[in-house]
Amino acid sequence: MIGEASFYGLYLPWLMLLAGGALLASWVLRRLLATAGVYRWVWHPALFDIALYVLVLYLLVRLTEVPFQ
Repeated sequence: MIGEASFYGLYLPWLMLLAGGALLASWVLRRLLATAGVYRWVWHPALFDIALYVLVLYLLVRLTEVPFQ
């Protein structure tokens, strides 16, 4: 089936796998940005973190080009 990955009989949608990868990547980016002091210039850190996560997820989806049906 297109759009699913099988892990020992457990089928997971590709978007779930990409969302997990985006979560890890955005966590690393948040740590790097906090170390660099970027959060001093951010008005609302929670909104910034959610926007960062959405952008990373979009980037992963576009890079992998998984066909969703």
